[in-house]
Amino acid sequence: SVHSVFGIKPNQSVRFCFQVHPLPNVAMKGGAAQSSTLPFAAASRAVDGRRDSFYSAGFCSHTAENEAGPWWRVDLRRTHIVRFVKVTNRGDCCAERLDGAEIRIGNSLENNGNNNPRCASISHIRAGKTNTYHCAGGSMDGRFVNVVIPGERKTLTLCEVEVYATPTGQSWGLSIFGGSHHAVGGCRSGQYWGICCSETFLQVKPWWHLDLLAVHKFSAVRILNRRDCCATWLNDAEIRIGNSDSRYRTTNPRCGSISSTGDTSTFTLDCAGMEGRYVAVVIPKFGMLTMCEFEAFASLADIL
Repeated sequence: SVHSVFGIKPNQSVRFCFQVHPLPNVAMKGGAAQSSTLPFAAASRAVDGRRDSFYSAGFCSHTAENEAGPWWRVDLRRTHIVRFVKVTNRGDCCAERLDGAEIRIGNSLENNGNNNPRCASISHIRAGKTNTYHCAGGSMDGRFVNVVIPGERKTLTLCEVEVYATPTGQSWGLSIFGGSHHAVGGCRSGQYWGICCSETFLQVKPWWHLDLLAVHKFSAVRILNRRDCCATWLNDAEIRIGNSDSRYRTTNPRCGSISSTGDTSTFTLDCAGMEGRYVAVVIPKFGMLTMCEFEAFASLADIL
């Protein structure tokens, strides 16, 4: 069978049998903070990899009691495509305290990150249980993941927060409007100011890459160019696929290149079954790299 992961599209003509590679819990590599802290209940206790739900065991975070709008936040260090979040509630008492909490994801620290778009609301998690929350639309992009309880006289305790996501990356770029994640956001308008495109600054050998977390077999890749201006910026772009993590994944074998954009806005390159974990797009000269959608037609490689 063939499937779609991390924004890549399935190619129905290719048939493989494989085991699905799970998304990583990226929260454990992040830095946690919260609105206030009780002794022995630091924010980091909620990202220690343990679902132990007894507060007295020292594995849960805890804000001060009866606070206005208590919040907890994990910094993923860079923008990720977040697919779902798992939350483990306290098991020894007070399960209802988490009722009404909101999960928010984004790149802003305005109001401590609590103004970022809402991924989901927590109606109730039974004592000691773990619930999974999928963001509306299938995924959300962001560096910060918050759990906040709106209202007065609230207390926030979290025994584990797991964030399952994949990173995107690019060379020095326009992080507000042209973040790397916009190239796999599903928007096909080709309009940069519609926040649908990735874009780097003017530099030597600008690049963009995606880590698929496991080796895939690629039949083709498709790139949607910017339509509102600047189409020639994509001239000479190279698509590289492989397993080397060196030099931003841009030295892996080449699938193909775009010699000239002309009047064409969509480019499909045949990769003839190339295998690799990383796929990168690089302009091998001084320039800027912008893409308004990137699609990879691939399946997990055979697992021996």
